[in-house]
Amino acid sequence: MRRRVAIGILGTTLDAGRTDDRWKKWRPTVALCQQQGLFIDRLELIHGTQSRQLATQIIADIEQVSPATEVRPHIIGMRDPWDFSEVYTGLRDFARGYVFDPEKEDYLVNITTGTHVAQICWFLLTEAHFIPARLLQLSPRKDGRDDVSGSHSIIDLDLSRYDAIATRFTAERDEATSFLKSGIATRNPAFNQMIDQIEKVTIRSRAPVLLTGPTGAGKSQLARRIYELKKAQRQVSGAFIEVNCATLRGDQAMSTLFGHVKGAFTGAQNERAGLMKSANKGVLFLDEIGELGIDEQAMCLRAIEEKRFLPVGADQDVISDFQLLAGTNRDLSIGVKEGRFREDLFARLNLWTFQLPALRDRKEDIEPNLDFELRRFGEREGQNVTFNREARDLYLKFAIAPQAMWRANFRDLSASITRMATLAPLGRINEETVRDEIERLTMLWRAGDAGDREAILVEALGVERQSRIDLFDRPQLATVLEVCRDSNSISAAGRKLFAVSRLQKTSGNDADRLRKYLMRFDLSFEDVARK
Repeated sequence: MRRRVAIGILGTTLDAGRTDDRWKKWRPTVALCQQQGLFIDRLELIHGTQSRQLATQIIADIEQVSPATEVRPHIIGMRDPWDFSEVYTGLRDFARGYVFDPEKEDYLVNITTGTHVAQICWFLLTEAHFIPARLLQLSPRKDGRDDVSGSHSIIDLDLSRYDAIATRFTAERDEATSFLKSGIATRNPAFNQMIDQIEKVTIRSRAPVLLTGPTGAGKSQLARRIYELKKAQRQVSGAFIEVNCATLRGDQAMSTLFGHVKGAFTGAQNERAGLMKSANKGVLFLDEIGELGIDEQAMCLRAIEEKRFLPVGADQDVISDFQLLAGTNRDLSIGVKEGRFREDLFARLNLWTFQLPALRDRKEDIEPNLDFELRRFGEREGQNVTFNREARDLYLKFAIAPQAMWRANFRDLSASITRMATLAPLGRINEETVRDEIERLTMLWRAGDAGDREAILVEALGVERQSRIDLFDRPQLATVLEVCRDSNSISAAGRKLFAVSRLQKTSGNDADRLRKYLMRFDLSFEDVARK
């Protein structure tokens, strides 16, 4: 059975009393050792240097009412018991130097005595687990009668033990995650789990958060919702500043991010604060951070870690305390290997990384997002638009089919719903409207396929050599090149390309077969893989 240990501050007023009449008075530190059903094995009694005499008397009185209770006095010198910084530091130092053994001892922190500042500090230290204890509150009355021993109540800061509070916390957490999802009842388990984690990180941490995923997966919208949630929780008071790093080029990049002083360069006729300064006390979202130049990356790292940076042409640092959110559709680890992205900045960003899946990987979420886009259209245009049942079924069947590519992800879906809602006769999307939209999307995706294939060929061969490839050979060669780029070795690429013929045992060595195919176009796997 664990020993029960109480920790408390001597009450210079409530515990005082020198004559025999003191035994008729409720003295909380003495009463602590008189509680029925709450035997105290040891009391850690904290007092100031000017209270030695009172402490000696209280220890003697406790020995009379509870001889088996060991009392250990601790002197903490506090000049001003109402100074929050001084009191917190003193109690924190006590906690840091105390050897806690929760497996063998059960700790109670008595918040009855001491100033209100001390009580607040006890709560903060206990709630943050610097002290592994529960809180103890004593009262001078018991069952409405005068009683020198009074009564007590124990407060466990593990709020999950209190059903009503736990239920409320669960509801608030659900509200927060729903808010991050813009109120969309998403069904994809992996996405919902990720949002749950983001909600916890958002509330509990100010560390940078990196949002990755393909273009149109919702990084910008999620970043803004994170900011709005933190603002609702009163964790930030400043603005949400968003910048697409792909638009920052040349000398203006530094000025845009970090600001400049007047006369810093030709044309700098006025001082400029810069976006990082504008984000002070708020959130800065650097979208497509992989596009930042190396010099800007170095200054960003310092701004994140030290909350200060040097504007262009300035001699003195500027301070800005912001939380950084970053977005990218690139694999930054590859950028690090290729020397395009700083390894130290990537390490700083990679503490919290969340990969937003493409829409094609969340097809069960297309239907709730369809309803969301219709509501958003109605709010934007002041027009209520709905599907008829057959049209809705037809569109959803197409939307979740394997051939639905959703190249721009939710931007594709949003544009598609907007087109149908705009063209819907009398605010009702019918089957004809859906068929026209399906045809339009199919054509857009085919054009995108062709563009992607041409880009792959030009990248591997150059414009001149690519133009000499027969139209018949281009799709096949583009597919081969794409598989090679996604494979770690020529053998792995060969296994993907010739999987069927290998099962039929009609192929020879897959790697050799691929090597010979590439040689027809004066290419090697090494050339393609490097690109």
